[in-house]
Amino acid sequence: MSDQKTVLVTGGSGYIGGWCVIGLLQQGYTVRTTVRDLAREAGVRAALGTVVDPGDRLSFFAANLTEDAGWDQAVEGCDYVLHVASPLGVPPPKDPNDLINPARDGALRALNAAIKAGVKRVVMTSSVASTSPPVGAPSGVSDETVWTDSDDVRHGGYPRSKTIAERAAWDLMASSGGATTLATVNPALVLGPVFGADFSDSVQLVQRLLSGKVPGLPRLGFNIVDVRDVADLHIRAMTNPAAAGQRFIAAGEFAWMGDIAALLRARLGDQAAKVPTRNAPDVLIRLAALFDRDLSAVTGSLGKRQEFTSAKAQSVLGWRPRPMAETILDCANSLIEKGLV
Repeated sequence: MSDQKTVLVTGGSGYIGGWCVIGLLQQGYTVRTTVRDLAREAGVRAALGTVVDPGDRLSFFAANLTEDAGWDQAVEGCDYVLHVASPLGVPPPKDPNDLINPARDGALRALNAAIKAGVKRVVMTSSVASTSPPVGAPSGVSDETVWTDSDDVRHGGYPRSKTIAERAAWDLMASSGGATTLATVNPALVLGPVFGADFSDSVQLVQRLLSGKVPGLPRLGFNIVDVRDVADLHIRAMTNPAAAGQRFIAAGEFAWMGDIAALLRARLGDQAAKVPTRNAPDVLIRLAALFDRDLSAVTGSLGKRQEFTSAKAQSVLGWRPRPMAETILDCANSLIEKGLV
């Protein structure tokens, strides 16, 4: 039971943030959330309301990752903070610092406000992009002991931003000496149902397949995790004493894009008529990447089966990811139902 505890979720208008708000409300918590502009409150509240009735237990605060204003007011009186807000990485910016600076500085703003307010724990959303082996390493399995080399520019702006922001958060907590503890959740490719048009970059994978915007299937593979399970892991890491000072990878089964496309065609029938059937040769993807920054960020992963294990989250926190097929189909059906493909 929540015992009427109050939790701040930063970035409640986003995909993971929104599902964290929903999960907390479903468990009886009083929830605050930050948005960049309070003009968005009505739309976000309506979207969340399609899944859960927030009643009078949800309030909104204006706070921006790049500005100091609003953070202290948002956190004051909270028991916990889920810091989910982070700048978007698609398309990759020309200057990686456009991602790195707001990710790092926003994390430090949220954490400093949390420490000042004396919250019990901050759970920060990171990514498996910060638990990756060196560029060019053979296929393998990563766990929470692995850190991405943020000095290697070949990793790209997004992995470097997530790594630098998470490192900065851990460094701040180590030097603060206060009662506030930190845990991080590092999700793999996040899919699942959408409750509105504000979904993560990762959902574009399914959206583009259904819309026929992917002419061929590149040899790209991912561990997939359901957004509802990511929210569940945040809440488990928030309350479990054993989570203090720990990183937790949120990852389910591995699938190639061809596997995802085959599942959509097999289970959705005519609604998946535009999903491609042909594979895209690596050389074609590399050529197209010369003109498409979205593709340039993934060419190094072609044909590489880099996996991430969630064994720690399962053993320490009792977390369990749901079947991949359920996640992918719920994602696809929600996009179709909301007219987003």
